Amino acid sequence: MGLIVQKFGGTSVGSARRILNVADRIIEEKKNGNDVVVVVSAMGKTTDELVDLAKQISAHPAKREMDLLLTTGEQVTISLLAMALKEKGYEAISYTGWQAGIKTEPVFGNARIINIETEKIQKQLDVGKIVVVAGFQGIDEHGEITTLGRGGSDTTAVALAAALKADKCDIYTDVTGVFTTDPRHVKSARKLSSVSYDEMLELANLGAGVLHPRAVEFAKNYGVPLEVRSSMERESGTIIEEEVTMEQNLVVRGVAFEDEITRVTVIGLPNSLTSLSTIFTTLAQHRINVDIIIQSVTEAETTNLSFSIKSGNLEETMAVLENNKKLLNYKGIESETGLAKVSIVGSGMISNPGVAAKMFEVLASNGILVKMVSTSEIKVSTVIEESQMIKAAEAIHQAFELSGSTVKS
Repeated sequence: MGLIVQKFGGTSVGSARRILNVADRIIEEKKNGNDVVVVVSAMGKTTDELVDLAKQISAHPAKREMDLLLTTGEQVTISLLAMALKEKGYEAISYTGWQAGIKTEPVFGNARIINIETEKIQKQLDVGKIVVVAGFQGIDEHGEITTLGRGGSDTTAVALAAALKADKCDIYTDVTGVFTTDPRHVKSARKLSSVSYDEMLELANLGAGVLHPRAVEFAKNYGVPLEVRSSMERESGTIIEEEVTMEQNLVVRGVAFEDEITRVTVIGLPNSLTSLSTIFTTLAQHRINVDIIIQSVTEAETTNLSFSIKSGNLEETMAVLENNKKLLNYKGIESETGLAKVSIVGSGMISNPGVAAKMFEVLASNGILVKMVSTSEIKVSTVIEESQMIKAAEAIHQAFELSGSTVKS
């Protein structure tokens, strides 16, 4: 007998019929002789609907109250799923994140898990029950309910798998696995049979929505075996593992893209040793994530600094910079919206020079202007006009020969 953690996303539990289908998938695993812990998201678009409801009340709702509101979505799902399992003759119990012992840092809206007290869950597993846990939520040291940010249910599942020393964590979603790019936009996208933790982490950070980056990070750090698979189709998914060893490795494994990117340029910063650390420390203190960074020295004593952010963070970013203008000592700020990020990822890039050059050639030949660039050993990211995002992704996907049948890793 083993222990399996299963996670089902919002689409998979989007209706009573789908919840009953999920119950059948859980029972299949139980019949295989395994203990099962299930993590679920809110039904369908419930979280979006709750956010919209809050915005009808307040343009800037308090983050504490938002967390209280948003966690109700998962509570609906866990109770309905536990009912479904019991109706089918299997003992089950549902827990909210805080009932399940998930402890987080004291941050509203985007908290990180710092510990999981597993005794309560283990006690129920020991008597044969299926344990259903609300994803996306926990409780801090002050007894405040917190949420883990969008995609946080993935993180809950992997963290529980690590804490419980589970044999495997299956992430069930509305697609059959991890694809070379988003199949909803690029029809020639193909499923990967496996992908490394590092590649998946890059893809997740760069806009591939199939897995949350923190979940991949947890899996890598604790060696949790992951499989991304369909909640509707009975077929194998994509295995996420430490190393992909087959000789037929693709140089580029996937193309990721993300819209709603804004470039912020801070003009006339002092050209000193501490300027960069001061500005990014200030932004980090307000939990503003900065991505691609470009610095250009314009004269001996000043420098311009550009960085990319999600467009939804622009208002807060500008406010933080304006409120700290005296500390940062810059001359002005500019922003450019309507941008997107398109990236290639692949561990084979380490030993294959010329990959970035090929990507830029493809973009140039399609009349696509590159505004910002960021690279690492296994990825190249470019910021381009949002209107050209899908065109760029399709061209790059074709140029690196990612189309075809299921891609063997």
